[in-house]
Amino acid sequence: MLSGARTGRDFVARHGETVFNAAARLQGEITHTPLTRAGFAQAEELGRALRRELGARPPLTLWSSPTGRTLQTLAIVAEHLELDWHAARTDARLGEIGMGRWGGRGYAEYEAEAGSLIDERGLLRVADGGETYPEVAQRLSGWLADTAGDAGDRLVLTHGIASRVLRALLTGAPVDRCGAPVLPAHPQGTVTVIARGTERVVHLGTGAIPA
Repeated sequence: MLSGARTGRDFVARHGETVFNAAARLQGEITHTPLTRAGFAQAEELGRALRRELGARPPLTLWSSPTGRTLQTLAIVAEHLELDWHAARTDARLGEIGMGRWGGRGYAEYEAEAGSLIDERGLLRVADGGETYPEVAQRLSGWLADTAGDAGDRLVLTHGIASRVLRALLTGAPVDRCGAPVLPAHPQGTVTVIARGTERVVHLGTGAIPA
């Protein structure tokens, strides 16, 4: 179990709603899709929940995907915690599943050509030329291995599919039929805490659960 390498807790959070989410467009590895007003509200709720959980100025290492939507969410959360979000570390391996030629295109457009976007288990289907679930798991496993020496607690701001795989790796979940461990989806603006392989929901967001 990868979580055994660390003694600190991992707070894994999903960013708030973006303009692409609201417009039903695939984001994938697209870098900058800003939060909507609803997304900002979800980030505020997330920040308040973590403040109740951790108090002010907690000894917390901040990590984020380098995308605008995760960094916007992190900046709001950090304000509630009285932490400097500029001190956050970013790593592209925390990014969302790559959508290949479908990145930026509409859900309806995808479904008209390729059928249902989401499979019967609630998993986003692998896009033409996109990243596979084992590839997502491989890069996240690499990030976990490289940061196993992080001391204490940390907050990780990431994405829908990426968070499902990361949480699965941290809890030692079995490999799914997609070829990688994947936990159920949580709404946008959700944060869970994982300690010694056990997950607890700190705050369930009010955003959508597209995947």
